[in-house]
Amino acid sequence: MKKVVFITGASSGIGRAIGEYLNEKGCIVYGTSRNPDRIKDSKFPLVALDVLKSETVFSAVQEVVDKEGRVDVLINNAGKGIMGAMEDISIEEVENGFDTNFLGPIRVMKAVLPHMRKQNKGLIINITSIAGYSGLPFRSVYSSSKGALELLTESVSMEVKKFGINIVSVAPGSFATNIASGRYYTPVLENSPYKEIYQENLKVTDEYVDKGLNPLVMAKAIHKIILTNKPKLHYKVGAFMERFSVFLKRVLPDRVYEKLIMNHYKL
Repeated sequence: MKKVVFITGASSGIGRAIGEYLNEKGCIVYGTSRNPDRIKDSKFPLVALDVLKSETVFSAVQEVVDKEGRVDVLINNAGKGIMGAMEDISIEEVENGFDTNFLGPIRVMKAVLPHMRKQNKGLIINITSIAGYSGLPFRSVYSSSKGALELLTESVSMEVKKFGINIVSVAPGSFATNIASGRYYTPVLENSPYKEIYQENLKVTDEYVDKGLNPLVMAKAIHKIILTNKPKLHYKVGAFMERFSVFLKRVLPDRVYEKLIMNHYKL
């Protein structure tokens, strides 16, 4: 039986790549977008959904269930990049970042879980970030929101196991997508004490994205997880050094690891 897959944030970037690849592999794919009517070249159906608005989340999930009778796989991919010195980021943008990256996936899980419990099976894949394993300079809100989603995944995994539902996190590193264009950047403030180092880090971070892996790598990893009978709890998909950095954080003294990160970002 073909898997019915529901992907948030599937109109571009990693979400779109995953949707197209799973569609090619025979899955029944439904993606979501805040404005699906604007996307004219999608290779799979897009339904309207805004992760900030619960009513659109429940409506979109119900639309797919009405059409297909079930949701086998939820891929929580919608997210928002945020950059800026913590002192310079407005509280409103902090709240918006957590609303999108953390509360958004919770809203979608709340809509999907009742259907999966009724089915007594299902798979939820939360797309986090390797940045969620480590606090990164000028990405405090992004790193912490993705780190929170990693821990949420662990907690909910234990809660729903008895219903035949698996929940996993997949943490991508840098991929060549349009995330940089969609990221929120705190303006470079003339009177900010972080002005010069922040400007330099904007260049460094965007260069990593431009040199990132092909999103197809992520799509293939997701497909492999879907085919796995007993998936792991956490996956990391990225360049070797990105994945290795997670290991280094576990084994190195805190301040030694912090110095490595600072050197990496030229601080």
